[in-house]
Amino acid sequence: MIKVLFLTLFLITSLFAQKVLYVSYDTVPKRVIKGEIFTATLKTLSTLKDFNDVEYTFSDHPGLKILDETPIREERGKFFYDTFHMQVTGSHARLPDIEASIVASDEYNATKVPGEELNVITLNPKKNFSNIIANDLQLQEYKTTSYDNHHNIVVFVATAKNCDIKAMHFNNVYKQGMESVTESYDDSKITYFVVIDKRLEYFTFSYFNLLKNNYDQISIPIIVDDDSVTTQSDLKPRDQSHDTIKMYIALAISILGFIIILFKQKYIYLILIIIPLGYTLYLSIPAKEVCIKKGSSIYLLPVENGTVFETTPKEYHLTKEGSVENFTKVKLQNQKIGWVKNEDTCSH
Repeated sequence: MIKVLFLTLFLITSLFAQKVLYVSYDTVPKRVIKGEIFTATLKTLSTLKDFNDVEYTFSDHPGLKILDETPIREERGKFFYDTFHMQVTGSHARLPDIEASIVASDEYNATKVPGEELNVITLNPKKNFSNIIANDLQLQEYKTTSYDNHHNIVVFVATAKNCDIKAMHFNNVYKQGMESVTESYDDSKITYFVVIDKRLEYFTFSYFNLLKNNYDQISIPIIVDDDSVTTQSDLKPRDQSHDTIKMYIALAISILGFIIILFKQKYIYLILIIIPLGYTLYLSIPAKEVCIKKGSSIYLLPVENGTVFETTPKEYHLTKEGSVENFTKVKLQNQKIGWVKNEDTCSH
């Protein structure tokens, strides 16, 4: 009997609670593309002068992902314009039903706003589509180096606006992966690599430009070992296969310079001896070795949490090819180039 009485009082209280919020969808897109990030704005009016905040609860939104926990708010007179970022994840999507509640000392009824079906377009792109849908995608820097006898590796940095940049993916490449990413709805940035056939002269891909409502093409020329284009530079070691021939040529020039000095008696020709001899000494410096601990990860690029393509089954002594902060570049026994963290090198 007491439980029934309590429930009755609760229902009566709820019925007479004041409605102090008026909420409606203000701006929603007429058409969206599967994978697109878009915004929806709510127009909210409170008849209550003193309150802390307005909170929203979303429900019943199949094919749609809500990306914001709190809205971007703009106040215009007595109205709040609360904007949320949402992403279309399915071929069919529906705007969420929203329950808006005012945060205040007294209890008030929540206001409910029904959602509606969205007009979703599914793209049918060509094979070179990057899976990127954005207002804009810009290539910042790139680098191509030799991966093995049949493939090159292309590393590039790209920035995008209004984009889920982690969705990047390519078809018909040998290997691919994301090395680093900075996510933001307005401006995002990614470092990505693809391993492609050596015979390709360009790596070309497309993305869907939301502002142009069309596909844009981006083409990366394959210029192997161009160290001027990226901070992840010098992935390929100095080629030492012809060092012996180079040393003989340098020595021959030095001898020629010595003969000229003997006959001409002009010491300016000493330059023909000093420079080639110095170059010979440089070439004769043996390659440094570095000890790698058992179980160490060999990375494709010198990037934290980067792609690991090999793990050492035992302690290795490998040729050291260079270094950057926190990483050492090594030449593996299969002649590939990798990077190992300095903490994984041993002292002996």
